Amino acid sequence: MQKKLHQLRSQRWFASDDIRGFAHRQRMQQQGLSRDEFMGRPIVGILNTWSDLSPCHAHLRDRAQAIKRGVLQAGGYPLELPAMSLGEVMVKPTTMLYRNFLAMEAEELIRSLPLDGVVLLGGCDKTTPGLVMGALSMDVPALFCPAGSMLNDRYQGQAVGAGTHTKKYWEQYTIGNIDQPEWIGLEARMTRAPGTCNTMGTASTMTSIVEAMGLALPGSTSLPAMDAAHTRMAWACGQRIVSMIWEDLRPSRILTRDAFLNGVATWMALGGSTNAAVHLPAMAGRAGVELSLDDFDALARQVPVLANLFPSGNRLMEDFYYAGGLPALLQRIRTHLQLDALTCTGMTLGANIEGQTSSDDDVIRKLDNPVIPATPQCPEAGMALAVLRGNLCPDGAVIKPSAATPALLRHTGPALVFDSNADMLAAINDPDLDVNENTVLVLRNGGPVGGPGMPEWGNLLSRRSC
Repeated sequence: MQKKLHQLRSQRWFASDDIRGFAHRQRMQQQGLSRDEFMGRPIVGILNTWSDLSPCHAHLRDRAQAIKRGVLQAGGYPLELPAMSLGEVMVKPTTMLYRNFLAMEAEELIRSLPLDGVVLLGGCDKTTPGLVMGALSMDVPALFCPAGSMLNDRYQGQAVGAGTHTKKYWEQYTIGNIDQPEWIGLEARMTRAPGTCNTMGTASTMTSIVEAMGLALPGSTSLPAMDAAHTRMAWACGQRIVSMIWEDLRPSRILTRDAFLNGVATWMALGGSTNAAVHLPAMAGRAGVELSLDDFDALARQVPVLANLFPSGNRLMEDFYYAGGLPALLQRIRTHLQLDALTCTGMTLGANIEGQTSSDDDVIRKLDNPVIPATPQCPEAGMALAVLRGNLCPDGAVIKPSAATPALLRHTGPALVFDSNADMLAAINDPDLDVNENTVLVLRNGGPVGGPGMPEWGNLLSRRSC
């Protein structure tokens, strides 16, 4: 059903002839705007998470301008609003501590201002779920515009990716295999352009999931941040959100249980980050959708890892884009998708991916040729996720078999338990520490309260264990 002008939310601010309407129009014109610029048009908020301390989002001021052009040309009026920028590396003690703050900020920005719809501009790890959670709670038409991944890089002839290889080379540096000049040189080599990590880490996992669930334009989350097509995509977001406002196409119509199941299936095919196990239930909770570890477990057993991307594979996000990107991957797993799910295009997911193909069967594998085949000895080896249950995790836990060596999936060894991160850092390289290559390192009190904020302290390393 097409909305009428008087039904627009912003009309409550600008259409009335009382003193409040006068004041609202007066203050808009105080900025040098003509009354005709914003009156009688859908008002689009651009929630921009740009920051000088968020290199993943360093280009988003420019992308906001492209969105504005799209909105104006479609007959709307754009208003750019700053939102908390959760740059994954810079924010301390951990960005997870602030994800819900961003969700609250997004929700209250939309609630308190004359916005008919919003474009959510972001992409770093916790930013994506935070923005989507806030938009879900307000339920005005919303479209996610992803930041895009950084460009590929190579080091000594090998593909290297941010995050995955940073930890790898740190390990080599700590044990003396890389000297300091080489280590310093790596700083400028591994992240050579704005954008999110170019591996299938949390950022690319969450943006891809949001596209698969229907809240981002088809193919948008695979575009490299510095590609000219990325700017055109931002313009298209501005165009599309105006249509979504008139169509009253809100998140509650898109983010159904079927949509979340599509997101989970996509997560598995990507070999995506285990952090999605934290973010997806939070997003589903805002949507009033039941989503559990059992759903993750069922789809992890059905959908193999098909995206040959670090850390499960050996390629990077730019390669994924050239191979066909997420639409091509979704076409490969269409038998595992809820194809009738509605998306932001106004069409179903099935219609969006119809006819999509991959140009590289090594980067985007077929179902009968997964990145890591299962074996009789280790059927979980190729799974993106395994759900664990037992006395150590009474509420369940998850691990990522596809990024582990087979030996780690069937291992028995002595446990070395640390009660805090500080204790671990103080003791881990003590020559008298009772540790060997079989020791299982356990770090406690690193959760929402103990961290606080669930910091990512999983990379426990002892020089003596390398």
